[in-house]
Amino acid sequence: MANETVFTRHEANPILTAEAVPHANTIFNSAVVRYGGGYSGVFRVDMNDGAPELHAGSSDDGVRWLLDPKPIEFESDDPEISYCLGYDPRVVRIEGSYYITWCNEYHGPGIALGETKDFQRFRLICNPLPPFNRNAVLFPRKVGGKYAMLHRPSDPGHTPFGDIFYCTSPDLVHWGDHRWVMGPLGGWQGMKVGAGPVPIETEEGWLMIYHGVKITCSGYIYSAGAALLDLDRPWHVRYRTRRYLLAPTEDYERVGDVPNVVFPIATVVDERTGRLALYYGCADTSVGLAHANLRDVVAFVKENSFPQQ
Repeated sequence: MANETVFTRHEANPILTAEAVPHANTIFNSAVVRYGGGYSGVFRVDMNDGAPELHAGSSDDGVRWLLDPKPIEFESDDPEISYCLGYDPRVVRIEGSYYITWCNEYHGPGIALGETKDFQRFRLICNPLPPFNRNAVLFPRKVGGKYAMLHRPSDPGHTPFGDIFYCTSPDLVHWGDHRWVMGPLGGWQGMKVGAGPVPIETEEGWLMIYHGVKITCSGYIYSAGAALLDLDRPWHVRYRTRRYLLAPTEDYERVGDVPNVVFPIATVVDERTGRLALYYGCADTSVGLAHANLRDVVAFVKENSFPQQ
């Protein structure tokens, strides 16, 4: 199976640009879920004063979006823990609530965790992981009786390294039992890797779509790959793609504030048809959408995998 046949880009790409919010410079790396009869999401909006903000948005079809022009205001029971800025959010539904993880500012870039039930009111629960950390995403159900999360320790800068780790919590506040999942492996994922959308449970394991970064003489290239993690021990990698699933080839992926970036961050699966919608950031400037069949993605991972670890 040729990798270019796995995902098909939407003809309306990029589906979301800075024009959606007044005074925005860019909108990218944003999270989408099904909600009610349509879709809701939390969007990274970088304003023209340089501040990265999180905005709520809604859509009837998952393509045409209406974003709140005002950033999300997170309520907090702890005055010492607050929302400072927000980028690269993920959203997942667990037991009737929608949980948001994002990179917050708390003496450096760290992970914040919030909750909403209606995408109108938002509550900041805690900062589960201290600086420096990025790219945190919750699993859609408990694993071994505990909440589970993938994350990537970093540094205060652009992070010239990056491995994916796994951790658990009994209550969404206290996190530990950290396990190493995987790190860079050369080629398109030779510099660093980071977890992308919420893992998808399949018969072959948790499908984790992730981004890999390659360093070249002219800068970084971000592409999307995937791995299948053990259902009971998700820090064990069963299969991992040698070849990328999606890489920057289109003008809107190659040209922008940060050139040559495909940054996968959200998926929505139609359970009736198996159609998988992948939302991704394009060149740190806009939001793109691509579709594939979930079975084809799983088959691609298995057929193009490194030797099992």
